[in-house]
Amino acid sequence: MAESLIQSYKSSALNRSDLVRPALSNQYQVYISGIPKKILDSMESRYGVKSDWINRNIGLLCADATLPTSSFATSEVKDNFQGINQQFAHTRLYIDSDFTFYVDYNYNMIKFFEGWMDYVSGNDQTNKDRSYYRRFNYPLGNPQTDKPGESSGYKVNTLSITKFERDYKRSGEYLQYDFINAFPKGMTAIPVSYGAADLVKVTVTFAYDRYVIKPTTKPAGTAEEPLSPKTQVTTVASIEASNRRNMEILRQKNESLRREFQGKEPLRNADGSVIGF
Repeated sequence: MAESLIQSYKSSALNRSDLVRPALSNQYQVYISGIPKKILDSMESRYGVKSDWINRNIGLLCADATLPTSSFATSEVKDNFQGINQQFAHTRLYIDSDFTFYVDYNYNMIKFFEGWMDYVSGNDQTNKDRSYYRRFNYPLGNPQTDKPGESSGYKVNTLSITKFERDYKRSGEYLQYDFINAFPKGMTAIPVSYGAADLVKVTVTFAYDRYVIKPTTKPAGTAEEPLSPKTQVTTVASIEASNRRNMEILRQKNESLRREFQGKEPLRNADGSVIGF
């Protein structure tokens, strides 16, 4: 009888603990907005990528992301105590973060990051002389030529990733990582091949100066209540509105594709599987 009571207590305690509610990896939202106007103008003039497409689709098409982490560089001291080596932290190292994006039908995703990296290296400059030396653009803008409120730098503070769970409305728990002075450091090679078709993706490595975590935790004893009005308006509502817009865009694209290929006979492999139209 006593053993049964103990087992029942353990089971009840386990069900109330966090062990039965682990965080899931597929609940997140990526935001890239507030790109400086000079970068947007360069992208549109060179690649035809418009700012409204960037604001609507960049976060939606992010297939994989990594939450940022950091480490410490240390110095070793051996002479303070006999036989004891001590380490002291002197620099915090922020590890680059990788983001993988689906490539759209018009390749705007590739054009967007190529245009951004072109701007970093000064390829936006208009001089076509091959002997002209292109100087890299300023990371945070040129204070001598920039207009007030308009930066010509290639680093942005508007890259962020929000990690939340399905019941974030009830629990009020989520983490927002804000990247300070971020820019695309590199793009991985994009493989293409004959054979079975697959979705094209591009992985971009972002470098940044540092990141800031903004944890949101509700006061104790209010776990079953909704988020406060201020938090709900500024964060939850924006996430929901973004999701609704993204779902509507996907619905419209699917409907357009359905009308385009309606009645067409698909191309098939020898085993009968569809490879395209």
